[in-house]
Amino acid sequence: MKLLRQFLIVLIICFLGEVLNKVVHIPLPGSIIGMLLLFVCLLLGIIKLEMIEEISRFLLDHLAFFFIPAGVGLIAYAGILKRNLIPILVICFATTFLVMIVTGWTVQIIKRRLKRR
Repeated sequence: MKLLRQFLIVLIICFLGEVLNKVVHIPLPGSIIGMLLLFVCLLLGIIKLEMIEEISRFLLDHLAFFFIPAGVGLIAYAGILKRNLIPILVICFATTFLVMIVTGWTVQIIKRRLKRR
């Protein structure tokens, strides 16, 4: 029952994100708005971490299962993927490399700032 209650809290926040997206026409997906709402609620203490901690752990433990539908959906676009395989791979490798560089750079900046304190 506790997991169900926690899941309901997360679901309501996601639903509010979708509603906010439709009403205000924010150029972000409703799911992202929902995550931002949940983050703000956690920061402000409106939702305590204990209220969603178990369901969050459960969902993170089973995260791989949520990628299966998206992976299966790619089969419908197999022809497009084959035709554009080289550009897709170049983009994947380039962005991975870029993320690694930016992450390393960010860590160095944070370390320098913490050292000054």
